[in-house]
Amino acid sequence: QVFPSQDPLDRADFNAVEYINALFPTEQSLANIDEVVNKIRLKIRRLDDNIRTVVRGQTNVGQDGRQALEEAQKAIQQLFGKIKDIKDKAEKSEQMVKEITRDIKQLDHAKRHLTTSITTLNHLHMLAGGVDSLEAMTRRRQYGEVANLLQGVVNVLEHFNKYMGIPQIRQLSERVKAAQNELGQQILADFEEAFPSQGTKRTGGPSNVLRDACLVANVLDPRIKQEIIKKFIKQHLSEYLVLFQENQDVAWLDKIDRRYAWIKRQLVDYEEKYGRMFPQEWCMTERIAVEFCHVTRAELSKIMRTRAKEIEVKLLLFAIQRTTNFEGFLAKRFSGCTLADGTVKKPEVPPPSTNPFLEDETGAETDEIVIEKSDLDKPKKPKVPDNPFHGIVSKCFEPHLYVYIESQDKNLGELIDRFVADFKAQGPPKPNVDEGGAVLPSCADLFVYYKKCMVQCSQLSTGEPMIALTTIFQKYLREYAWKILSGNLPKTTSSSGGLTITSLLKEKEGSEVAKFTLEELCLICSILSTAEYCLATTQQLEEKLKEKVDASLVERINLTGEMDTFSIVISNSIQLLVQDLDAACDPALTAMSKMQWQNVEHVGDQSPYVTSVILHIKQNVPIIRDNLASTRKYFTQFCIKFANSFIPKFINHLFKCKPISMVGAEQLLLDTHSLKMVLLDLPSIGSQVVRKAPASYTKIVVKGMTRAEMILKVVMAPHEPPVVFVDNYIKLLADCSTDTFQKILDMKGLKRSEQSSMLDLFRLRLPAPPPGGDNTGSLSLSAPTPEQESSRIRKLEKLIKKRL
Repeated sequence: QVFPSQDPLDRADFNAVEYINALFPTEQSLANIDEVVNKIRLKIRRLDDNIRTVVRGQTNVGQDGRQALEEAQKAIQQLFGKIKDIKDKAEKSEQMVKEITRDIKQLDHAKRHLTTSITTLNHLHMLAGGVDSLEAMTRRRQYGEVANLLQGVVNVLEHFNKYMGIPQIRQLSERVKAAQNELGQQILADFEEAFPSQGTKRTGGPSNVLRDACLVANVLDPRIKQEIIKKFIKQHLSEYLVLFQENQDVAWLDKIDRRYAWIKRQLVDYEEKYGRMFPQEWCMTERIAVEFCHVTRAELSKIMRTRAKEIEVKLLLFAIQRTTNFEGFLAKRFSGCTLADGTVKKPEVPPPSTNPFLEDETGAETDEIVIEKSDLDKPKKPKVPDNPFHGIVSKCFEPHLYVYIESQDKNLGELIDRFVADFKAQGPPKPNVDEGGAVLPSCADLFVYYKKCMVQCSQLSTGEPMIALTTIFQKYLREYAWKILSGNLPKTTSSSGGLTITSLLKEKEGSEVAKFTLEELCLICSILSTAEYCLATTQQLEEKLKEKVDASLVERINLTGEMDTFSIVISNSIQLLVQDLDAACDPALTAMSKMQWQNVEHVGDQSPYVTSVILHIKQNVPIIRDNLASTRKYFTQFCIKFANSFIPKFINHLFKCKPISMVGAEQLLLDTHSLKMVLLDLPSIGSQVVRKAPASYTKIVVKGMTRAEMILKVVMAPHEPPVVFVDNYIKLLADCSTDTFQKILDMKGLKRSEQSSMLDLFRLRLPAPPPGGDNTGSLSLSAPTPEQESSRIRKLEKLIKKRL
């Protein structure tokens, strides 16, 4: 690795024989053997010379190494000596510097101590002089100078907190506290003299002395300031308590305006007379208004408890309206900064609204709730900032809001009775197929009134009264659902006698009508549309109520039961429509089961009973579809329920067709296919706009009618040999029921003895169900797909047309 070489002689796996063979590969090359030997000898001599030179060169290496080591040791010893000299010199220099700076440090400490002493003495001089001046000015009531001096004395006194152990300093501190106490008592006495608490006559008035005294009170204990404010406001409102005593005529709710007019005059009078006496940061005007609100709330609560029987709804609403207007006036005039320590808590901002019909609160009393998709996409309006004074007076009306709730209960009861009377007087809505099913106008009226009540009550209270109002809403939502909607659904009657074959053959198109008239069908659809509107609006009403009520009461707002009631009305309406169309088709199916199918000699066009069924479908379905145009999903439900009802009934009547000949089975198969096509086209039958039927509906029709077709195919199959017939039945129907197989045999007209052997063979040929599984699942795998059967039916139809 150190000396790479390409010479073969240097290789670790050198082979002499291979090397010689490489030098002499052929016999002719042996002629140069002498030349090769000479070259090798020359190379050996060169190697010997190189080895000899190297060996001789190594004789003096050891001596040279020892000499170099000795020189290095000497150099290290010299270096250590120099380092030691430098260290000694540094220690000497440090000692010299310490001796030089020792005196300087002492001078620095002395200077710092001297400065501190001078500053402290100056502060002490200022403190002593300030205390003397403070005591003198206090006696002369020079509050303007005292305000500035007292703050300075207090600040200087803070510097002596760590010197309180010195008697003289402690004595000065006690003199300052005594001066503060004396100032506080003196200022209170001055205010008491200027504004005596006894009597309503004000002997004093604003003065510069009292204005300066307020500045001093800012520096004193906060309790002095609070005492001044309390006494002044109490004296200022003493006249109010006399004028509006409980036994006075003006104290009742019908004259509540006079209370608020009085305080407005007093606030103007205060601003003119005393506005400059108190510091602006005391917010005395707002404090007077707030205290007035507290007193008024207590006085109103007391008088309303005493005269509770005299409270009427109009009087209560009048008082609440005037009170809320006054609270709004306060919110515009004041910031509410003095409410932080009061009893009224500023309302919390509720989370952003998710109500789909958010509207401006000011216009909510007259606006109608309109549920449209465009409303859902509109941006929500910004909410008006909360009023910090909301409820500061009007809270006293909350215990008496039961009067309002009872009134709304009575009004809603009368409203529901009026709806019932109007419906009976005006009758059901007129059919209007072009515009779709109409929502009953009483529904919109009910929810408009609901919204008006909700907004009004939320302005009065967001607590328990809102819960009571919600209970009233629930009560009349249920009454509306049962009295107006369910109570006006047409009643079903027993069906008339069935149709005979002759009548079916002789009937003309349009000669039969459904059990329900056109007006009754439109009424059912209108009630269904109204119930859907109520369901959606009730859900939005619940969301709006949760926004209005206090956060702690949100869980008690639940209108799920009322929404379920409207869902029941919708379900009943759909069921009525299904029963009507289903019952109209019953005579035709009965006629089908009574036909002599063993006597049918040839396959023709569709049978008369099929024409009758199609006629009834074409009569009812377009009317229902057009009247449910605005509620498309419920029309789809109607189609699905009708298919789930009609197809099993058709198969049951199919089993009653016995015995059936081969030609009769072919005719029934053609009729079944015709009904299948009509049912697949049911959602858009008679419509100019062709829409693809919903996949869920198509799946039900294809599955049900394919089973009917498979039954007829089994009937058409020969029963000999029996094993093939049984296997074919299991393959086509995938039905392990013995009853179904028995019905097939009856349709074929087999004798009882043949049926008995067939049933035994059927039980033997049934595949064993998988362990822990259902046998129908395995059998259904071998059944043909609906697409395959549809193709077979089309082939059979073409064959029948060729024969005809």
